[in-house]
Amino acid sequence: MRLALGLAYDGTGCPGWQTQASGDALQDLVEASLGALAGHPIATVCAGRTDAGVHALSQVVHFDTTATRPLNAWVRGVNARLPARVAVQWAREVPVDFHARFGARTRTYRYLLRRAEAPHPLWRDRAGWVFRPLDVDAMRVAAQALIGEHDFTSFRSSQCQAKTPVRRMHRLEVAVRGEFIELTLTANAFLHHMVRNIVGSLVYVGTGRQPAAWIGELLAARRRALGAPTFSASGLYLAGVDYDPAFGLPSEISDPLGTSPAQAS
Repeated sequence: MRLALGLAYDGTGCPGWQTQASGDALQDLVEASLGALAGHPIATVCAGRTDAGVHALSQVVHFDTTATRPLNAWVRGVNARLPARVAVQWAREVPVDFHARFGARTRTYRYLLRRAEAPHPLWRDRAGWVFRPLDVDAMRVAAQALIGEHDFTSFRSSQCQAKTPVRRMHRLEVAVRGEFIELTLTANAFLHHMVRNIVGSLVYVGTGRQPAAWIGELLAARRRALGAPTFSASGLYLAGVDYDPAFGLPSEISDPLGTSPAQAS
């Protein structure tokens, strides 16, 4: 039997999703809890391997098991064995050909950026911070250059192991919400550090260090060294993963500020 789980987690102080020799990665914690409930070792596959310090509002994993448990046991039973930083939100039985990674049609990340003269301790691990004024309109204009299918080498980590730098960006929105700027990015898939590198470059535009047209030029240059530094992981959230509706999985895009989530389109 194959099951899919929806997970939320706080990435603060965590080495990220992918299993580590130390056994303290999120994947290690989840698999240990699942294995304890199932009575046999469990291996999970996730929709997107988040890095150290990155949060998830809606991560999706799948796994196979021979154990027969009610669906609510895969939520409550696993959560009872997990540390408070990670929790299962839902569980669904899925066909054996369902794949959390390769079956995902799109992934949505949100980056929360706080504009203020001084950092705030309560937002230290929850949002990026900029003390300079930001020209949001210029950031919006610049972001449009990234919509569509492109070679995103200029926004790719040098350690990225993806076979191709080509990705299709479906959505890149910049919204003002009080003292916060929320960037929402939806693509078929993302490269290593791609979102944080895009955010860093858009901040360069917002602070006036570069004109809006620079983003398109940077994209065309296909040279990571020409871009802005990688921005902090603290404000990055995996907010939603979209699958074929035939699987019957929740497809909401969650909001790090806690308002009602929007349906993924």
